[in-house]
Amino acid sequence: MNYDITILTDARYINPALRDEYIDNVLLEDKLVITALEAKGLKVHRINWDNPDFDWTTTKYVLFRATWDYFDRFEEFSLWLEHVSQLTQLINPLEQIKWNMDKHYLKDLEQEDVNIVPTSIVEIGDTRSLAQVIAESGWEHVILKPAVSGGARHTYNIKQGESEQHEVIYKELIAVEAMLIQPFQNNIVEKGEVSFMVFGGKYSHAVLKKAKQGDFRVQDDHGGTVHHYEASAEEIDFVQHVVSKCKTMPLYGRVDATWDNDGKLALVELELIEPELWFRNSGAAAPLLANAVEAYLT
Repeated sequence: MNYDITILTDARYINPALRDEYIDNVLLEDKLVITALEAKGLKVHRINWDNPDFDWTTTKYVLFRATWDYFDRFEEFSLWLEHVSQLTQLINPLEQIKWNMDKHYLKDLEQEDVNIVPTSIVEIGDTRSLAQVIAESGWEHVILKPAVSGGARHTYNIKQGESEQHEVIYKELIAVEAMLIQPFQNNIVEKGEVSFMVFGGKYSHAVLKKAKQGDFRVQDDHGGTVHHYEASAEEIDFVQHVVSKCKTMPLYGRVDATWDNDGKLALVELELIEPELWFRNSGAAAPLLANAVEAYLT
């Protein structure tokens, strides 16, 4: 059988034997996307990206959704991307995915007049100690995280004088991957982080993510909570400015932002590969994505 679009997910979300709210949300989100695409007359399929038996030439396009194990299998995923891109077309496109997989893109956007959370990148093989890196950054309280990551993997909150306890893991990490150092943003804890959803370059809806008491990580994997959020006109302008600075306009994306230590809205991350897009929070969102996909296909 041939398909117009194949929805890509993680093998854990294909006919899961055990269900919980987290998995139910993944399945619901995919169902909403599939329904919206089928309403356009498209033949839609859903499969895990690493399925060895699927013939990728039988689908015209693949749309990334919950491929949430890719950053733990980055080398394998990168090779798979190159292979599959020769057999079908990717949404978002391959070059955009490759650019967005590595948070070096933050510096690209900064050069395009996007206000980002201040970021210093430590490249693979840097021989300085973590204490030296932090001292040279000039920031007393920092966040350390990998340039390729997701779900707060190896993300550490390091206050002045605490770097020694992270030296061993830092040495292991920097030997094989680039790391980011950023000043801790107080408003992440005080106000939270906002995820703004964008389809075809147009703002759709937003959610406010807040960390649990005593933590700084807003992800629900770490006890964070999600709340409805009404974006202001100024915030929507910021979000659309961010996506407009991509080399090509993404079909879908999520702009994660907070208020920096100067009180200005700042980009935390731009998610263009497999972001959770909270379709379940907005009835218009999945149809907006379907509209963007339909326009791309034609």
